[in-house]
Amino acid sequence: MTDRSITHGSFTLERRWKTTPARIYKALSDETAKQKWFGPPETWGRDEHHMDFRVGGIETSVGGPIGGAVHRFRAVYQDIVPNERIIYSYDMHLDDVRISVSLTSFEIKPDGDHTILVMTEHGAFLDGFAGDGNEIRREGTAILLDNLGRYLERTGMN
Repeated sequence: MTDRSITHGSFTLERRWKTTPARIYKALSDETAKQKWFGPPETWGRDEHHMDFRVGGIETSVGGPIGGAVHRFRAVYQDIVPNERIIYSYDMHLDDVRISVSLTSFEIKPDGDHTILVMTEHGAFLDGFAGDGNEIRREGTAILLDNLGRYLERTGMN
C-alpha cells in the first residue's frame, strides 16, 4: 500500500513590464499567444496544448522529456476579470500518478506606463512528491514568466 501524504506549499512571483494590462491579459488568455511562451524546455520537444479560456473552461498541456515520464497539466478556470485577474485550479500528473493539486491566481495591475503581474500559487503535493516540490514548481514557473517577458518584448510591448 502507498503511504498517503499531503505537503502544502505556496509562493508568489512578481514581474513588471513596460506594457499594458491588455497585452499581458491577451498573452495569458489567447491560446495562439500562450502557445508561443508557455511550453516545455526545448530538450522535451513539442507538447500537446489545448485551451478553452472561459470560467469553467479547461486548459491542458501534455509532454515530457524524450523517453521520460509524461507530464500532464489540467487546469479549470475558476474566475476571470478581463485585464485584471485570472484564477484557475489545476492538477499535475507524472505518467498516471497525480503529484499535486494547486490554486493559481494572476493579478494584473497598471503601474504608470508599466504593468505589474503578480502570480500566486498554493499547492498540495501528494504522496511523497513534496520534498522540494514547491521550490521546483516556483523555479519552473519563474522560467515561464521570464518566457512571457521575452514574448512581450519580441511582439512589441504596447
